[in-house]
Amino acid sequence: MTSPPGTPTPLPPLAGGPGGADALRPLIDTVLGALRTGAEERGGPLPAGGPETVTARVLAALGDVLPTHGTGDHEALRTLVHTLTAGAADPADPLCAAHLHCPPLAVAAAADLAASALNPSLDSWDQAPAASAVEALLTRTLAAEFYDTPRADALVTTGGTEANQLALLLARERHGPRLTVLHGTNAHHSVPRSAWLLGLPPAIALPTPTGTLDPDRVAEALTRTTGPVLVAATAGTTDAGLIDPLGPLADLCHQHGADLHIDAAYGGLLALSPRHRTKVEGLSRAHSLTLDLHKLGWQPVAAGLLAVPDTALLAPLAHQADYLNATDDTEAGLPDLLGRSLRTTRRPDALKIATTLRSLGRDGLAHLIDLTCAAAHRLAELLDAHPGFELHAPPTISTVLFRPTPTDDDQLAALRRTLLLDGSAVLGRATAGGRLWLKATLLNPHTTQRDLQALLTLLAPTPSRKAAPTDDRAARSTP
Repeated sequence: MTSPPGTPTPLPPLAGGPGGADALRPLIDTVLGALRTGAEERGGPLPAGGPETVTARVLAALGDVLPTHGTGDHEALRTLVHTLTAGAADPADPLCAAHLHCPPLAVAAAADLAASALNPSLDSWDQAPAASAVEALLTRTLAAEFYDTPRADALVTTGGTEANQLALLLARERHGPRLTVLHGTNAHHSVPRSAWLLGLPPAIALPTPTGTLDPDRVAEALTRTTGPVLVAATAGTTDAGLIDPLGPLADLCHQHGADLHIDAAYGGLLALSPRHRTKVEGLSRAHSLTLDLHKLGWQPVAAGLLAVPDTALLAPLAHQADYLNATDDTEAGLPDLLGRSLRTTRRPDALKIATTLRSLGRDGLAHLIDLTCAAAHRLAELLDAHPGFELHAPPTISTVLFRPTPTDDDQLAALRRTLLLDGSAVLGRATAGGRLWLKATLLNPHTTQRDLQALLTLLAPTPSRKAAPTDDRAARSTP
């Protein structure tokens, strides 16, 4: 219906303010409906057809990305959310298990909606009064889980890459630009890349033929290297989920006066599980620690942390800009947030984390961690018992490397791409022992035995010696 000439165009509603909740409610119903219909259209962990098909579907649905006249809130949401969902890789599907890409908890996603509606920015207190207090309480609490020190602290980051970069930056400011970074070839790519970005000497990569850092190799490297050194260890490698020998590496760093940074983006949260925390003993001896709650914390991206044993170690990040943290404002008691990140505008990612911790508690989060690790062990047992598969090794955390037999590396790579293109499964790839392996990174605590058996059936129809698998999609999602 066309408005009479001269009638003012109604302004679109805002998400915040007194009327924000009422404006959001019908839109949320539309979003939820589109999420449902999009998932039904996709019908699996990934859209079938590959990149060209997905792009064509998106183009057909969107049409003119910037039309002269808008289509209205509900139509825009229905179209775009449905299209995004139908074309999504859904980490909540048990057969979407390629990467460290977790299915977020509903409570965390709901909290994230509130953060988007209120839109605080954590670069000054007057933009985020309560959000800044939530972040301060959360970061201190989580840092204290890893450091038994009076002033343990942490920064919220976009993930492991930013946290590793900050760790090397802080070490450079402590020791100067001649700092040498030692890391294993198993380390995350962001470690050597951060050394390059920060203008440090080229990082030294030590061979890790067993998948983890060898303390003897590290000792030799520390003896040979002159000047200040930072050793970057890993608790949960990206390829196989392995954990470096943290205690012996901490001993070596202490003996040689080197800093120790531990990238525990994947495995750090094992410390919350009484069943698994012994795997990460030694985390508390690191000068800095990378953690990610968008892995074994089931948060929407992003939810990273850099933890340190004393907040004074974060002092080099201090920065002053009159329009954000004027000196007289700080002296008058307004919190200075600018040194809490290299970013200026920052979302209140602490809110969804704090909400999840309050909802689940320590026991609830530990239970999800235990369930996820148990599912990986069940998958490994099924693979080991199946004549059609070769298991690389039992999982350390929740990553399982395996390959159908007989097959060569080229056939294996082609098989993985076939699964992606037909939308039936999302598996990763990793090289270990000079061979290519399929990688299942299990991060879904809802994964059942039937889901795991369905994966085996999909890859090798030969029945397992221990159980009769099923390839029924509905059955595999039944506990």
